[in-house]
Amino acid sequence: MDLEARAHSEHPEELRLWLRLLTCTQLIEKQVRNELREQFATTLPRFDLMSQLERAPEGLKMNELSRRMMVTGGNVTGITDQLVSEGLVERVDVEGDRRAWRVRLTSRGRKLFNDMAQQHEAWICEAFSALNPKEIAQLHKLLGKVKQHSHQQLAEAL
Repeated sequence: MDLEARAHSEHPEELRLWLRLLTCTQLIEKQVRNELREQFATTLPRFDLMSQLERAPEGLKMNELSRRMMVTGGNVTGITDQLVSEGLVERVDVEGDRRAWRVRLTSRGRKLFNDMAQQHEAWICEAFSALNPKEIAQLHKLLGKVKQHSHQQLAEAL
């Protein structure tokens, strides 16, 4: 049973919409996880780590990677160790700090990530292929309004 199935007609439409959004997100993420495993023998966390490094060619410190990925340092260390052993990322000393290092993609890692990113984009486009371009633009705009409102509520609460 998916999350949406928990909602009943007597629940507010907003709750039912929220559960539908969560269900869609989970279904798409499950498909992406399956495709990454089948086509690239990798996981979504590994893809996410490589994605962060692709955006920072000079590399990132481990604590910054952990913060960007919103996971513990131990999780990042484990994934990084695997990727280093496969020659996809490398650790580089940080000048002036002998206890720290930056992690960055190797040329082999960058090539593999680019291949995965192209496929990832195709999978996401396929996930939304039931919508026409106008519907996609409309949904994007509407969710943008929800995002903006949520940011404002959060800012007011802090």
